Amino acid sequence: MNIAKLIDHTLLKPDATREQISRLIIEAKEYGFASVCIQPTWVSFAAQELAETDIKVCTVIGFPLGATTTAVKVFETQDAIKNGATEVDMVIAIGRLKAGEDAAVEDDIRKVVDVAYGKALVKVIIETCLLTDEEKIRACMLALRAGADFVKTSTGFSTGGATKEDISLMRKTVGDQMGVKASGGIKDKEDLEMMVAAGASRIGASSGVSIMQGKATKSSY
Repeated sequence: MNIAKLIDHTLLKPDATREQISRLIIEAKEYGFASVCIQPTWVSFAAQELAETDIKVCTVIGFPLGATTTAVKVFETQDAIKNGATEVDMVIAIGRLKAGEDAAVEDDIRKVVDVAYGKALVKVIIETCLLTDEEKIRACMLALRAGADFVKTSTGFSTGGATKEDISLMRKTVGDQMGVKASGGIKDKEDLEMMVAAGASRIGASSGVSIMQGKATKSSY
């Protein structure tokens, strides 16, 4: 198993500087990570720096609350792709899911999927720590029906991150029709292997270097 190619090397802190993003990119090149996952403001810079590599540029949409309107998420996605993003991780309208407004949630996802089609993978962040198991299943099914490529556990900015139980439930729900991304609190190789064993096919972590070096970190993402 090529561990590096499972990892979205992540830096989403609001105070991240160009120097820190540059370091992230250098590390991604050194270890051969699947992508760098960064805030939209850094996408064009990352795309330029990674142009001669196979490392993807991943960014976030409707992040971290998922509460912007669909039109705003669509614009964010179009703008990110124009700037060089090849993967987008969008946050669902969490409150609307919890209110039972499934059609609105599915439409929100589908419109992002439609504008990204053929240009960028779409990963749907369902924020598992805020959902019941029944809501997690519904969220996964809505993402599947809307044509997304992945479902993802967490933003890393709420009350909890990935658990093996959530990954197992998500994988059971979507089968082999979608990827499942575990993010939030994955700090070492043992955590990564546990998530992969539970069904994860991608890992979002700010501790990618430590994972590759066999060290543990206190990272929350």
